[in-house]
Amino acid sequence: MDKKDNVYSDPLEKIVDFRFDEKVASIFEDMLRRSIPGYAASITAIGLLAKRFFKEGTNCYDLGSSLGAASLSMQKSLEGKKGKIIAVDNSQAMIERSKEFLSEPSTMEIELKCADISEIEIKNASVVVLNYTLQFIPREQRGNLLRKIFNGMIDGGILIVSEKIKFSDGEEQKLMTDLYYDFKEFNGYSKLEISQKREALENVLIPETLDEHKERIEKIGFSKFYLWYKYFTFASYFAIK
Repeated sequence: MDKKDNVYSDPLEKIVDFRFDEKVASIFEDMLRRSIPGYAASITAIGLLAKRFFKEGTNCYDLGSSLGAASLSMQKSLEGKKGKIIAVDNSQAMIERSKEFLSEPSTMEIELKCADISEIEIKNASVVVLNYTLQFIPREQRGNLLRKIFNGMIDGGILIVSEKIKFSDGEEQKLMTDLYYDFKEFNGYSKLEISQKREALENVLIPETLDEHKERIEKIGFSKFYLWYKYFTFASYFAIK
């Protein structure tokens, strides 16, 4: 049985910046399920998109892989194909926990790497996934990371990005934020938990508008941008090289 997310259930004297440490890794499945609207749908879509765009003999990258859900979805969808899935996360705790889920033999090997995604080489990639990852990269570094990904992809390759987003219209921002907090309360989080986690993420998770995402993607050189999903303050899109 998955452990329940109670990281912010008790009042904290000092709230430190959110970290993907061992405590978070141990309850991360529950945190994802109760904190991100449509998370399961994004994982399913990654597998479906990978099946359509993967090219035999190429690499798939899961950047910011956490427990490896996106990698596993790709592996299942691509069973029987020849290639490699490279799952990268900078949290050793996440890498260790992901080993529990990614041990099944497959024609699509999953290679786990504990590393900074900004520093690894991307090569011969037909599928690259940033599933709720880009938002944790400093804004001034996001363009360089995406450009490196673009340069390491084959023509016709796909980049899949899921993110928390913000809105340029203040009224829409407030409404969607309130609805998101309603979602979290519906899933059993208290107002204290919501408030304390929001403060912990304030300087760590920096969202952007969808327009900012699309403008950067097009500037880098991707030929197509498709928004396939949006749920309150979360969205997922894919871009094709």
